[in-house]
Amino acid sequence: MEYLDFEAPIKEIEEQIAKAKQLQEETKVDMTATLEELNNRLNQTRRHIYENLTAWQRVQLSRHPNRPYTLAYINYLTNGQFLELHGDRNVKDDKAMVGGWGLLDGKGVMFIGQQKGINTKMRQYRNFGMANPEGYRKALRLMKMAEKFNKPIVTLIDTPGAYPGLEAEERGQGEAIARNLLEMSVLKVPIICIIIGEGASGGALGIGVGDRVYMLENTWYSVISPESCSSILWRSWNFKEKAAEALKLTAKDMLEHGLIDGIIPEPIGGAHTDQETTFKTVKQYILKALEELEPMKPEKRIDQHIAKFTSMGVFAED
Repeated sequence: MEYLDFEAPIKEIEEQIAKAKQLQEETKVDMTATLEELNNRLNQTRRHIYENLTAWQRVQLSRHPNRPYTLAYINYLTNGQFLELHGDRNVKDDKAMVGGWGLLDGKGVMFIGQQKGINTKMRQYRNFGMANPEGYRKALRLMKMAEKFNKPIVTLIDTPGAYPGLEAEERGQGEAIARNLLEMSVLKVPIICIIIGEGASGGALGIGVGDRVYMLENTWYSVISPESCSSILWRSWNFKEKAAEALKLTAKDMLEHGLIDGIIPEPIGGAHTDQETTFKTVKQYILKALEELEPMKPEKRIDQHIAKFTSMGVFAED
């Protein structure tokens, strides 16, 4: 079990519980009362910590190494009935962007999302979830395929940003993301977007225009990461906590500003502490959204989400 810095009190109590259990086994002394007291203290400490998380602490949770990534969600949602599709039919197959057909309770759905990788070797293979232009073009190809067969689209967003390398810019990174924004705005099938981890900049927005946009409770969505914001404004990463607060990047902030449609709750401690419960909750939100969206005429859905996105950032002065 890996602990974040603010989880130190939890770690300390769990170590005390482990020692008490070991002592009980070795000495046969009844430690029931002590264990009950420690477990009560652990539950209280957990509630206190996770009910009062700062913006930066939520950013840390969104990056927890044990947090489930896109393919873990897809495998659960489809019960393993998933066929991954590859390539943008132009340059190559971008391993940071995954997508393909899956069966969600017997219903055909096109799943698309960024995949970070679960260990060092896989993170390098997946380019840490930072897609190149061909990744966004692959995503668009799959979206168009879903539209052709009249199947809904679910995108799972988890990226520190689009790949910023020179070769990505040479192959048209900005154009690829802009094209996706345009095309997703007028797709005739339902699109559900869910931020499951990091939602950074255009890299997230490139698959983030949908009829419903949800964020898991301990995720973030912003034009820039707190570290990068801090380095620009203060020439140092030491102010990342202050930057995280100023950016208003948490799910609660996004909902209050009307930038998302809902917050998907996580188990106490984060999605990584009870992955199956998290998967089940996400599935419920997807099924409910599809139930609302599929009976609607395509023209009405398109008008609604165009109105939603064009109203963002608009205000009136007296």
